[in-house]
Amino acid sequence: MKSTTTTGAGVISALAAVAALAGVATAGTAQAATGCAITYTTSDWPGGFTAAITIQNLGSAINGWTLGFTFPNNAQKVDTGWSATFSQSGQNVTAANADYNAAIATGASVSIGFNGSWSGSNPKPASFTLNGITCTGSTTTSSPTPSPTPPSSPSPSPTPPSSPSPTPTRSPLPSPSPTSGKPTVAADGTGTYRTVQAAIDAVASGNSSRKVITIKPGTYREIVTIPATKPYITLQGLGSSPGDVVIVDNHYAGGNGGTFNSATAFVNGHDSALTNLTISNDYVEDGSTEGQQAVALNLNADRAVLSNVRLLGDQDTFLINDSARTYVKSSYIEGTVDFIFGGGTAVLNDCDIYEKRSSGAPITAARTDAAKTYGFLVYRSRITGATANTTQMGRPWGPNAQVLYRESSLSSTIKTSQPWTDMSGNSWKNARFFEYKNTGAGATVNSNRPQMSDSQASNYTPQKYLAGSDGWNPIG
Repeated sequence: MKSTTTTGAGVISALAAVAALAGVATAGTAQAATGCAITYTTSDWPGGFTAAITIQNLGSAINGWTLGFTFPNNAQKVDTGWSATFSQSGQNVTAANADYNAAIATGASVSIGFNGSWSGSNPKPASFTLNGITCTGSTTTSSPTPSPTPPSSPSPSPTPPSSPSPTPTRSPLPSPSPTSGKPTVAADGTGTYRTVQAAIDAVASGNSSRKVITIKPGTYREIVTIPATKPYITLQGLGSSPGDVVIVDNHYAGGNGGTFNSATAFVNGHDSALTNLTISNDYVEDGSTEGQQAVALNLNADRAVLSNVRLLGDQDTFLINDSARTYVKSSYIEGTVDFIFGGGTAVLNDCDIYEKRSSGAPITAARTDAAKTYGFLVYRSRITGATANTTQMGRPWGPNAQVLYRESSLSSTIKTSQPWTDMSGNSWKNARFFEYKNTGAGATVNSNRPQMSDSQASNYTPQKYLAGSDGWNPIG
């Protein structure tokens, strides 16, 4: 994955004509200054990219803003955005403020972003406007009144998050920086709510548009549920990495109603999104009793997108239920046994998957229905573990389990001679387990490792996994 950055900003010459447009209040004969700077950074992959945008206000304070820019290539498209409402007409894109980040003080910055798609090339926009003002990184006033506070340099791009040791280096989505506005959730009382669940509870049932809940860095020890009656909810961490916002609890299957009820987070509303945060179940299994499964994320939501997220647990970390389709991008998942499991459909793209138990165990336990073509796709990801030649790629929780590891890097942790194993009377040989063009020390080929042909692989792309009957395409 490659990263590119551009900056742009602009000057307005006739303040009187644009003060209202810019949302700048004037008092008496005081003259407002205008100006802005933009930092635009992308992380690109074939056919898609993520853009992180930092808007810095170099003039007088504004309350309410719209950012505008034009894609140089008519095949570039905004797919899913956060921290702003994005719209596109042809090559022209606008992003309007969310409720919580409408105000930008002098010198302050706001960070927004989106996932996009492209074809042919992905050049950067040449210029940006903020409330109609072309951003050039300087300010101007309409009369020779004293200059406002000298502008600071444009905010740097967010530092890419680092995965917890000992995960490998990766190229994650850029993490949004904290905005200057009031967060939705802050444990210290500086947000609208102190808990994530309180913010979710405040969303009206049956909402038909995206509701972004921003979360200030901190640890939130609570069980979180996005109900099925509340679709289009985004939980967005405001730290510089997903480790800055941690939602955690320590329930486990024994005494808590079984595996399915042990989760820290239950995401049921369709079109949910999680970005730049951690979901953790910190119950520590010790093997002394039965029922030690402890789920971090129980996902029932269809068309769910996880980007730049960490899912941490032991056994059964990430449950993808039958009704769910999910796209997981540039994220980190760790566990011990069957820690990616369920009957749903999932594409894990550019992810780091870590087997942390020294004795190894199966990573996946799919229960794909026989009528479903697609189960789990591990795509262009990195598989590592605590020890060599101990980790299996999966076992069939259901007899028709479907799992494909495609174009991924398999480290020496993979048990090369036998990377698939049986489960509960279900033979791995009868399951739909495949590999395609994997690399690394753990990617050998033998009779116990079914390989897809090129012609077969053309029907097992990320887009085909997720399309369903409605043509959903979060990838581009």
